Amino acid sequence: MSESSPAPTTRRARVRAPELTGKGGWLNTGGNQYTLADLRGRIVILDFWTFCCINCLHVLDELRELEAKHRDTVVIIGVHSPKFVHEAEHQAVVDAVERYGVEHPVLDDPELATWKQYAVRAWPTLVVIDPEGYVVAQHAGEGHAHALAKLVEELEAEHAAKGTLRRGDGPYVAPEPEPTTLRFPGKALLLPSGNVLVSDTTRHQLVELAADGESVVRRIGSGARGFADGAAEDAAFNEPQGLALLDDGAVVVADTVNHALRRFDPATGRITTLAGTGRQWMQGEATEGPAREVNLSSPWDVAWWQGRVWIAMAGVHQLWAYDPADGTVSVTAGTTNEGLVDGPGAEAWFAQPSGLAATPERLWLADSETSALRWVDPDGHVHTAVGTGLFDFGHRDGDAGQALLQHPLGVTALPDGSVAVSDTYNHALRRYDPATGEVTTLATDLREPSDAVLAGEDIVVVESARHRLTRLRLPEEAVRVEAVAHRTQRAATEVAPGALRLDVIFQAPAGQKLDTRYGPSTRLLVSATPPELLLDGEGAGTDLARDLELNPAVSEGVLHVSAMAASCDDDPANEYPACHVHQQDWGVPVRLADTGTDRLPLVLAGLDA
Repeated sequence: MSESSPAPTTRRARVRAPELTGKGGWLNTGGNQYTLADLRGRIVILDFWTFCCINCLHVLDELRELEAKHRDTVVIIGVHSPKFVHEAEHQAVVDAVERYGVEHPVLDDPELATWKQYAVRAWPTLVVIDPEGYVVAQHAGEGHAHALAKLVEELEAEHAAKGTLRRGDGPYVAPEPEPTTLRFPGKALLLPSGNVLVSDTTRHQLVELAADGESVVRRIGSGARGFADGAAEDAAFNEPQGLALLDDGAVVVADTVNHALRRFDPATGRITTLAGTGRQWMQGEATEGPAREVNLSSPWDVAWWQGRVWIAMAGVHQLWAYDPADGTVSVTAGTTNEGLVDGPGAEAWFAQPSGLAATPERLWLADSETSALRWVDPDGHVHTAVGTGLFDFGHRDGDAGQALLQHPLGVTALPDGSVAVSDTYNHALRRYDPATGEVTTLATDLREPSDAVLAGEDIVVVESARHRLTRLRLPEEAVRVEAVAHRTQRAATEVAPGALRLDVIFQAPAGQKLDTRYGPSTRLLVSATPPELLLDGEGAGTDLARDLELNPAVSEGVLHVSAMAASCDDDPANEYPACHVHQQDWGVPVRLADTGTDRLPLVLAGLDA
């Protein structure tokens, strides 16, 4: 920083940070409980996350480098703030922290107490607290790692000079590893040999099991998080998930956190890369082209259908396909907007598609964040069999129009034309029959089932949170369960009917400016559920502020807001400045009231003045 530049303290807004409270207590601290006073002298980054949310998982990965580089000055604290009922269970949070390799303290906040204190509106949200206990920045969504790194360096220099920076070991205490054969397995595939191939997700491996589903035949992958091709013992994965068999006997692997598709040859044990660069796809990048040159985003499952490998691209709420004939990838359905909209593939909306199953007539998919079962027809049109949207979920059987699921991750085609759904957060295996339009329950007391495969007259379920495969006889009669319905527990924001000012706050990080070289550097997309809620203000634009008109005849609903801003390093001498995309989707439940606010601020980056 030059001598003429203002000191950070003269230009950075500071707000006293509210205390950290969570009924579930602290994880990854060796049993110790912490307050903000205990962390004084450190730079604290609060990561408000929930384990169902793919964008939250992206941010966990983005933070790893920062965490490693500044371990003696920065304390990252994950504040787990649940969306689904299952996510409020303490053991489920314990499991998720291990499953996703979280290497920092986590505060379990099942009642959203800290979320409300910090006025958080979206997953994920990052809040930076300086060594004196003041909030100095807030960021929503992904793509902020570079800005955080710059801010951390500024804060280190500023507080070292003031004598208010305290270095040393942080409060993180690693849990003891568990000696199970599998650890949070994701997906399974029946091989032609009769053996079962399983993605051992948390251990970054594939495991081939004998037909009994228990005896280990071999492990594929070194077991270290990484991205490397080669022999079975040398190759590296990063939280692999979906598996699909090709005509030549090879297996396609959705290597989720590497944002890649890998090829496993069972005959030789070798791993090669089919698609992806190892970098995450961001808005504005190529959506088709040579497979090894196009970025992907958290591919969660794969299925062979209509001569191509279809990809559940959970990270951007789309379906893509890989064509082995010409080695290309392309988008097949979805707009990247998150929600439940049927119709032609190019117009459909998904929300974290995470499971695929192919039949000649349909590609079935588990659309996890909308708690929906959906399908694509051979003409590319998208249909919904079960589910209503982002905010309704539960465990209810009966007619598909009123049946409820809770964050399903897997779907399996059954011999009679029906499908089994791995209804993950209900700990159940469900069945949908297209012939009758009925939803039933096949089995309960499964622990986070994430996939299932047929093996003769049995169905083998991946019980992810019990770290095992469980074999069930397909029942002739469905299990009866008591119906339960839920809505997401976030409190609605009271807004006045009529005019509502929407302000998305974005302040370019220090040393950067908005990138206007190729036109507008910001984008704002607004819609509503139900659509009648918005009389005016719907659609896309480039201004991050917009005047909305709310329908007084609609008492409540959800405003869907998607914002993007691109910023670049502000150095005139640099012909090729580094640029960064910041993006976030909000679903804001609103209730119309005469005493409600007429302004809705949403922070993408910065602080709302």
